[in-house]
Amino acid sequence: MSSTAEPRLITVAIHTYDHAVALKALLEGEGVKAVLQNVNLSAPVVSSGVRVRILESDLPKALRIIENRDIFLPVPGDGEKRQEGHFILVPVDFTEHSIKAVDIAFGIGARHHGRIVLLNAFLDPDIAIPSQLSDTLSYEDVADAELRRELDIEARHTMELFARRLRERIKSSELPAVKFTTEVLEGLPEEVITEYAKENVPSLIVMGTRESDKKGRELVGSVTAEVLDSCRFPIITIPESASFRDLSDLHHAVLFCNLDQDDILTMDALYGLFADRSLCVTLISIPDRKGGGRLRRKAQSVEPLLEYCREHYPRFEYHAATMSPGNLVEDFEALGRDRHIDFIVVSNKKKNMFARLFNPSLAHRLLFHADIPMMAIPV
Repeated sequence: MSSTAEPRLITVAIHTYDHAVALKALLEGEGVKAVLQNVNLSAPVVSSGVRVRILESDLPKALRIIENRDIFLPVPGDGEKRQEGHFILVPVDFTEHSIKAVDIAFGIGARHHGRIVLLNAFLDPDIAIPSQLSDTLSYEDVADAELRRELDIEARHTMELFARRLRERIKSSELPAVKFTTEVLEGLPEEVITEYAKENVPSLIVMGTRESDKKGRELVGSVTAEVLDSCRFPIITIPESASFRDLSDLHHAVLFCNLDQDDILTMDALYGLFADRSLCVTLISIPDRKGGGRLRRKAQSVEPLLEYCREHYPRFEYHAATMSPGNLVEDFEALGRDRHIDFIVVSNKKKNMFARLFNPSLAHRLLFHADIPMMAIPV
């Protein structure tokens, strides 16, 4: 009798027959074997409650595909352009904190054999001033066109000088030898970054951020916060005060979890980022706003997630912690005093504009209150 355990099938979704067939095709098109169960073979078109089942080991990949269908499009449209291969997008404005993000991105690129795209957005200082509606070409129109041309030339020259310095640092072994290209585009930085990411589909975005006291003064205008709220790709934020130079310098991560399937997506992304080394991870279940007696039940319910992580992501060491409702940031700071936190990991749900203004995401709040590198995974 063989001691090898049978591969375990789990249900990833329950749909009508047509939707189940479409999902099966989507999954198998991305390399995830799927089977349908409970199909009424005598009348499949009218069947309901059809289960789409996959191997348990394929669950993280399947969830990424299901939750991000807009990324897993069959073929780009004629008007779309896609960057070929795995690449990391790094927005730069040539400040110290964006240069630090570039350094970290080069380390990640070397570790994961990816290339880097450096993106700079320039903006006409007068762009926010409404122009007069007119059907005639005025002197001001000509002057504005000339100014934009000069700004474009200046931005490209600055980027070329920056790229030249990076090549010199690569030659001197200060940076790993990672292939990189540059892009200079006109527009609001947050809009340029988001649109470029949608068109070219980066594997990761790495952005620098200011120190928390400076971020507080420019809360509304933070480019990183706007990109976090609107961009549906994994983002790593690197604070200006970060002292590490490479992921190998990070030893303790805090992962905020919702105790749902989003946690598996987030954990899988973290495990992939640290693909060749161990890490200590503290799981914190986000407390219910109603609080009270639910805190203890939350702490107990994180145990199945701990067991799942220990079984499927065995290279990491795991712990659990709790926080009280209404004091998330304060409790997080207290946790950091007890044990140094190197890295924050959060799932980042898409919100509408009203929710962004009056109920900002956990990623958004931590961005402005913690000078700690953060990885936000779209779910």
